[in-house]
Amino acid sequence: MAERRYRIDTARGRLVLGRYEIPIPRSKAGRIATGSALIGGGLLGFLPVLGFWMVPLGFIVLSHDLAYVRRRRRRAAVWWRRRKAARPPHGRDSAR
Repeated sequence: MAERRYRIDTARGRLVLGRYEIPIPRSKAGRIATGSALIGGGLLGFLPVLGFWMVPLGFIVLSHDLAYVRRRRRRAAVWWRRRKAARPPHGRDSAR
């Protein structure tokens, strides 16, 4: 079975994003605070240093502990996958 590309490794306390690993707090309160801070910082992404990339990362961290966020993230992932599958192939040869 293929390993999921985005997950939280609770045994090691790390967020796995493909080949990158980011340490996260092991406590539930710490993860919720970290996820909320990432989303809050991402909403200020127009400022230097902060970026809009922080919003999805915050949702990934929060989805580990909050069922509502987990359901919304999963629905968005399914929608995105279906949307990509329905699009015609993109490239030079697709116009012929």
